Amino acid sequence: MTAVLAPPPRGPVRDRRGPRPRRVRTADHLAGWGFAAPAMVVIGLFGLVPVVWSFVLSFQTTDLTSPGTFAGGANYAKLAQDPLFWDAGRRTLIYTALFVPITMVLALPIAVLLNQKIRGITLYRMAVFVPLVTSTVATGIVFSWLTNPQFGLVNALLQGVGLPKQGFFQDPGQALYVLVGMTIWGWLGFAVIIFLAALQNVPQDLMEASALDGCSRFQSFWHVELPQAAPASGFLLVWLSINGLQLFDEVYVTTKGGPLRATTVLVYHLYNEAFVSFDGGYAAAIGCVVFLVILVFTVVQLAFNRRTSQFEAR
Repeated sequence: MTAVLAPPPRGPVRDRRGPRPRRVRTADHLAGWGFAAPAMVVIGLFGLVPVVWSFVLSFQTTDLTSPGTFAGGANYAKLAQDPLFWDAGRRTLIYTALFVPITMVLALPIAVLLNQKIRGITLYRMAVFVPLVTSTVATGIVFSWLTNPQFGLVNALLQGVGLPKQGFFQDPGQALYVLVGMTIWGWLGFAVIIFLAALQNVPQDLMEASALDGCSRFQSFWHVELPQAAPASGFLLVWLSINGLQLFDEVYVTTKGGPLRATTVLVYHLYNEAFVSFDGGYAAAIGCVVFLVILVFTVVQLAFNRRTSQFEAR
């Protein structure tokens, strides 16, 4: 006897059990909210509450040790006439304009080099990522020692090749740019890892098709890998810009805003107003402006990245 197997049904398989009872769906929703509740409480407590409280403080006059008094828009009016605020904003923009593109331009070729199948590649990748997991304090101390005008290794090397000593962090004309170099060194590993993940996700059939079409290695990179890494570039642009506009730790560890306020950026200016001058309302107004600038900057970049992705997908 020959058994005849019935052919499998065509089309989507329907759930014969029918729609789930409303009570079961409600229980599933409650379970989901229960799992998410602890994270939502933490985010609300340490994320949303400080933002709302800062916005309230920005309309008050307070020294942070006694109850504040309502001051209307006086703090925001003071911002418009404060030359230190505008100088700090200018330095913040200069820092961000240098930090973001240089980091991305350096990270992409390093990611391409690390996307090779060679012996010891894991060690090379780890070496690139190590600066990111190094604390800002340790990085600042190391760079302060290396660039010390009296006994720093960098000045010793410069003198070895016949060049004069440099002031670096102690020179008002160089301090901000040395800070840019130090933070690029710290964040380069992060950008490399993001680009490397994007390159490793490029479909191999696309690379094989470009090779069959006679593309060189550079042409394959330019026409296949680089467009595929566009979403990673958009993410890095937004992420690094946010970190550049919020620069504080590196300034606090190395220069304390000096020399001659040459490295006083917006967030460090906020810190001085809040915890040195104890003008809490004015510091909160600075914080709200920084928050608004970052929000607008991020929304514009995300919109631009979305339009670029849609254009490339056509």
